[in-house]
Amino acid sequence: MKDNEIIELFWNRDEAAINATADTYGNYCYSIAYNILYNNEDAEECVNDTWMNAWKSIPPNRPNRLATYLGKITRNLSLNRYKLLTTQKRGKGQVELALSEFEECVPFYTDMEQITDEMVLVSAIETFLRAQPRTERNIFIGRYWYLYSIRDLSVAYRTSESRVASLLFRMRIKLKLHLEKEGISL
Repeated sequence: MKDNEIIELFWNRDEAAINATADTYGNYCYSIAYNILYNNEDAEECVNDTWMNAWKSIPPNRPNRLATYLGKITRNLSLNRYKLLTTQKRGKGQVELALSEFEECVPFYTDMEQITDEMVLVSAIETFLRAQPRTERNIFIGRYWYLYSIRDLSVAYRTSESRVASLLFRMRIKLKLHLEKEGISL
């Protein structure tokens, strides 16, 4: 079923929207949740919560890209659940490792004043990523948005783990320089 058809089901408050969404995006959302939580039950629960949050938020929202909208909900729910769990026992440390790598060039916000600058930062990161070659951009997004391990990325892109790690390191440096050039102090 196409996105616009699924969104219309939500707008019409037709419960078939949940099944259509699960059929179309279930595996996608599950992979996001599992990459953060590394636990089947917790990932499945976050995916089910995604459907409920989508039901509550569509309408009034009408997402342009349903996959992105659902992925963001799943990611946020999974990260919130992750915070409740012990990192080393349940998450294999991937979430903290990826986030700590990324924090080297983009710090996490701690107060309201910093949060107001988020839109500028997001725009600068998007501009940076659009300028990168497709494979490098996808590896970067895979690591820092979907939180795939370096090993998983090396398998997916048929390259060595050291090449993926090196590529990510160079991209983080380039991103930091790009942000500084844009006047975003870190």
